[in-house]
Amino acid sequence: MTGWQMLFYKEVLRFWKVSFQTVAAPVLTAALYLLIFGHVMQDHVKVYDRIDYATFLVPGLVMMSVLQNAFANSSSSLVQSKIMGNLVFLLLTPLSHWAWFVAYVGSSVVRGLVVGLGVFVITLGFSTPQLAAPLWIVLFALLGAALLGTLGLIAGLWAEKFDQMAAFQNFIIVPMTFLSGVFYSIHSLPPFWQKMSHLNPFFYMIDGFRYGFFGQSDASPWLSLAIVGTAWLCVSALALHLLRTGYKIRS
Repeated sequence: MTGWQMLFYKEVLRFWKVSFQTVAAPVLTAALYLLIFGHVMQDHVKVYDRIDYATFLVPGLVMMSVLQNAFANSSSSLVQSKIMGNLVFLLLTPLSHWAWFVAYVGSSVVRGLVVGLGVFVITLGFSTPQLAAPLWIVLFALLGAALLGTLGLIAGLWAEKFDQMAAFQNFIIVPMTFLSGVFYSIHSLPPFWQKMSHLNPFFYMIDGFRYGFFGQSDASPWLSLAIVGTAWLCVSALALHLLRTGYKIRS
């Protein structure tokens, strides 16, 4: 293997060795969300004319699982390496900043997609899936996982201990994910909060992903694609700059 391939393999193996915690636990959490919210709200919430609430909820839960686990993979790996002191072994290698970026973000995408697929399989027991545009599903799943994996890389470079990492996730990632339309359509919100939702890039990831299931969404899928793609390019440029300069890892 080349350098980046070995680092990628190491990162995938790292989360797979504890798959009960990194894969099975998030799948169970999403299944509980669907069981509780789908059962309680099924007869009280109608999102689209032809779609019941439990079916509407499935894409949001799948994408939420993809995003949160992609972020957790790269961020936890870097922080753990800093605290345990084994990051120095990577710094001694001739790996370029591109190799680091591809390996960490690539492994985050793999974990996010594995968890998302697990959630989707579990939800088959609750509702019959609709796949109106499968290519949109794949595209937004890949872009969303890559964006959150890159954000996790930046957060991992910035954080020096688990407390800082937890603060980043609890006060930024989780609120933006939950307020992005996972459990509701933004058309059900008052006008002010609809406008605020359009400022949240996570909304476009989940809304575009949901379009692939139903062929219907709150925003144009092309607009969502443009915003998510642009956000990933900007975040990637920042992450590559931090890796190239050795931000908080070479001092």
